Amino acid sequence: MSTVVDTLQAPVTFTEGAVKELFKLRDQQEIGDDFGLRIGVEGGGCSGMSYVLGFDQKKEGDQEFLINGLTVFMHKAHGLYLLGMQIDFQDGLNARGFTFNNPNAASTCGCGSSFSV
Repeated sequence: MSTVVDTLQAPVTFTEGAVKELFKLRDQQEIGDDFGLRIGVEGGGCSGMSYVLGFDQKKEGDQEFLINGLTVFMHKAHGLYLLGMQIDFQDGLNARGFTFNNPNAASTCGCGSSFSV
């Protein structure tokens, strides 16, 4: 039986721009209701760890959160690295894409998609 945790306990937050872009992507890609947004980390990248952000189905060991109307899946072990992180979407002339403001990162790479702790 899955447990949905409310947004007050969710480890990450989204800006309004990120939420808008995520709903837009979900609709454009015709993502089914059995999918949620996966947030996580994986080894690799120029700083040691890279962020994972994409639509996926729930897997064993996942926690499930409802954040700004989005179902979010995150493996329990990833909370240590992502607690307090804010995800934004930039749509400017100099940068376009999702950005990760992670207070746990000791350093980040120039592109902002990998970090070290």
